[in-house]
Amino acid sequence: MNIPADLKYTKDHEWIKIEGEHAIVGITDYAQGELGDIVYIEVDTEGETLDQEETFGTVEAVKTVSDMYMPVSGEVVEFNGDLEDSPETVNTDCYGDGWIVKIKMSNPGEVESLLDSEAYKNLIS
Repeated sequence: MNIPADLKYTKDHEWIKIEGEHAIVGITDYAQGELGDIVYIEVDTEGETLDQEETFGTVEAVKTVSDMYMPVSGEVVEFNGDLEDSPETVNTDCYGDGWIVKIKMSNPGEVESLLDSEAYKNLIS
């Protein structure tokens, strides 16, 4: 199980990488493993400002559909368009090319409420 130490995590299995006032968001290795083969990613919130824990999109796998939640409040500024043609990238490289959205954080202090890698590891074990 890959749980990079430089990221923060949600109890709903999203990860976030902070880059100044922006952040990159995706789903964790654990989440993609539980979902199985991912066939579609839907994000129709690009350009919208959402609150922490609000749904920003869905991930569809062969056996289920799951909501994705904002780790922190902010504006969804970019969707990873490569996932339209290759959603399975989330299965093979969830922390790299399989990122899902970029956001502009409106309350960076919310990052403090997220899990570090050790706390996330404890959550899923």
